[in-house]
Amino acid sequence: MEWLKPQRSCRGWRNWAGPTATGFLAFEYSISGKWLELLKQIAPSMTRVAVLRDFNIPTGPGQFGVIQAMAPSLRVEVNPVNVRDVGEIERGIATFARSANGGLIVTGSALALVQRDLIVALAAQHKLPSVYWQRSFVTAGGLISYGASTTELCRRAAAYVDRILRGEKPADLPVQAPTKYETVINLKTAKALGLEIPQTVLARADEVIE
Repeated sequence: MEWLKPQRSCRGWRNWAGPTATGFLAFEYSISGKWLELLKQIAPSMTRVAVLRDFNIPTGPGQFGVIQAMAPSLRVEVNPVNVRDVGEIERGIATFARSANGGLIVTGSALALVQRDLIVALAAQHKLPSVYWQRSFVTAGGLISYGASTTELCRRAAAYVDRILRGEKPADLPVQAPTKYETVINLKTAKALGLEIPQTVLARADEVIE
């Protein structure tokens, strides 16, 4: 007897039938380098960046590694900050912020999402220009996000659900990477940080919060 257990979410869709699997990735590792490039564009004086990551999931070290590899070309020093608990986040960001010319990158993880309000508040408190992996951080008061469109992922996942319910095997449906990324900017936060977002960045934005 075949075991079939579907799991749905707006971040993607996965389905297991024995050893087979299908679904959608929330991002590709290469996007991590784009976060650093974007942060340098909006805060040219930045020479140091704290990278908030979950080291206990495979994507945590992967995302950090891409940022670390990109940093020398932009003359930026990279500092990891783990997200295991509230105290670690608070201590890590506070310690990092003691020196000037810093910025913050929040990589993709469930723990970061759970602590979204805290992270956004700490970035504001310590005057850290910050780039996030998901739009919800920016609507909560974060500066800028660049990541896969959640709406697009849900639409594509729904098509996979329909095909599987009609009888197609999950193993026949390839795991897919995102095809649409979106940039969201919070101009109120930029003003509070004393930053002027370059027109080249504003022109690429999918949503601007004023």
